[in-house]
Amino acid sequence: MHENVDRSTLDADSEASAGEASAVAEIVDWVARGIIEGRLLPGHDLNSVDLAKRFNVSRTPVREALFVLTREGLVDWAPRRRPRVSVVKLKEVREIYQLRAILYAQVSTAIAERATQADIDALWQAHRRLAEVAEQGDVDGYFWANVAFRDEELRVCGNAIFKEVLDSMRMRTNRLRRLSTSLPGRLQRSCADHQRLCEAYSERDGVLAAALNRSIVLSALQAIEQAWEEVSVGADPGGEGGAAQAS
Repeated sequence: MHENVDRSTLDADSEASAGEASAVAEIVDWVARGIIEGRLLPGHDLNSVDLAKRFNVSRTPVREALFVLTREGLVDWAPRRRPRVSVVKLKEVREIYQLRAILYAQVSTAIAERATQADIDALWQAHRRLAEVAEQGDVDGYFWANVAFRDEELRVCGNAIFKEVLDSMRMRTNRLRRLSTSLPGRLQRSCADHQRLCEAYSERDGVLAAALNRSIVLSALQAIEQAWEEVSVGADPGGEGGAAQAS
């Protein structure tokens, strides 16, 4: 009997733990998307009580979710202060994109060397989705289609270390990449660049693919810098301050 009671207790604890983990993931996703898509702006307070009510949970999974978002750089949570959406500094943006340019050039070299025809077809399929949403002028749709394209590149690349490093910057770069696609005509230019990249993959031209991917990332940085000048509040051209607040 004791065995059955203990097993039932363990099962209940396991279910509760799984439910809490699911709630944490749901809260992380909702807040992250709000930040990435510009609904939650830099400096916006994140009230744990309000979040708990929204998701019908206790404050424990809310706090865990906010800790995750703090580690990812999307939330600032100082001691004895309410958590709030973090302020993005232009210096950090430049550093992140310079690193991404180097890494994605290497990703492209690996893709050209190891991709199967099925892999190339999958990359073209991801590009077709980019083209569809670019034609519609759908900034949010293009953003998420671009995320899917980058995920496909990392899958085909097959380098777990590249994936780990780039994934560690994912939330911060996703936040910035939406800013990079907000300028007029930017979707069409980006889509054309990705088409040339897919053509280089098809030709297994690693040198060209690496150069194109590096250029794509640095062009995105230039677009961010331009958008920053137009829509940022208090941005410091020297890179030491300023909040990206584009929606």
